[in-house]
Amino acid sequence: MHIIALEQEPSSKRGGQEAVLLNFCRSLQERGHKITLLYSQEGDLLEQYQKFCIQLFKVNRFIIYKPQQIFSFLVDIWKVNQKIPNLENSIVLNNKFTDTLFGYAIASSRNIPLVCYLHLPPPYKQGKIWEGNRGLKDFKKKLGIANIDCQWQLGLKGAKNFIAVSHKTKSDWVQIGCQESKIDVVYNGIDLEKYKLPTNFSLLRKEWNIPEDVRVISYVGRIDKEKGLETLIKAFALLRKKGLNARLLIAGKPVLEGEDYKKSLEQLSANLQIENYVKFLGHVSNPSRVYQVSDVTVLPSLWFEPFGLVITESMACGTPVIASHIGGISEILTKEFQNLLFPPGDEQELSNTLNLIIDWREKDPQLSQRCREHIISKFSLEKMVDGIEKVIEKRFFKH
Repeated sequence: MHIIALEQEPSSKRGGQEAVLLNFCRSLQERGHKITLLYSQEGDLLEQYQKFCIQLFKVNRFIIYKPQQIFSFLVDIWKVNQKIPNLENSIVLNNKFTDTLFGYAIASSRNIPLVCYLHLPPPYKQGKIWEGNRGLKDFKKKLGIANIDCQWQLGLKGAKNFIAVSHKTKSDWVQIGCQESKIDVVYNGIDLEKYKLPTNFSLLRKEWNIPEDVRVISYVGRIDKEKGLETLIKAFALLRKKGLNARLLIAGKPVLEGEDYKKSLEQLSANLQIENYVKFLGHVSNPSRVYQVSDVTVLPSLWFEPFGLVITESMACGTPVIASHIGGISEILTKEFQNLLFPPGDEQELSNTLNLIIDWREKDPQLSQRCREHIISKFSLEKMVDGIEKVIEKRFFKH
């Protein structure tokens, strides 16, 4: 099998979906498949792709923002078809639904399938994706005002198959008109060798200069309003008021709102008089150490989180996760772990849940191992690659 993967910017600093594609492609190559990467912006993950891809090819853009960019868009498609070999059992894999017009053009010109990875919910949940000639006319007519929606909608019409990261994500796309029979659900998986139990918790705490009797609550992810960080900071303040000796570690960098949003969170911490107990770590290249040094990880999302990769990473490190009951999160926190879900935006319920679980090392020391076993059973990288490989082979290459 030959995968022609599209990734705008292969970067570890953007989000989980970039890491998922990298791990998936590398695992497929290890199984004997061939990988080609098309990208439009250089990122820090390119070096890793170079180690296993048969070819990397940079294009100007996957999206047309102005009418005058149409020519270079078409030239890029021509160049790709000239430079990239059309091998047996090839598919085009779009990692972002917004880039599907370019993927559709490549797939159509080669007469190979286009598969779209659905890491995100649709940008709207009402109405249907337009169909037929009317949609194509609208695309041509509205291109002059950079109608990006028209581009990805047209591209999605050409997709032969979709892979959604959760049943909730699938449901969201079906609601706006995607054909249910074309969407397969394969949960994200993680490298269990990268995320594992700490070998020496006491030593790790010493390295972080954190006493063992201090409770550590952590957040790992984008510094972004939709992630609900205000809820976490307010809940943490409530715990401090109850006398809990705790610290809050926030790992990540601003992506959308920028530094102003981060400053507002710092100001909130100051207003609540907890600024000395809240530490912003910035981007952390190895988040497993944050999970391992923590007692609890929190994912307080306000938006419809499609999956929640942080949950699987933290639990694989033996650290339980409290998360908003929203999006696809409840498909990860099942069985005994569903008790760690709380209503989005409710700092009092988050504080109550934290208070119940925070002393697990003394009250339920086996919880750490149960967290890891839960991830091993359902969310390993091997299971994810098995699932996607089977979907592609069954739909397109079965003999």
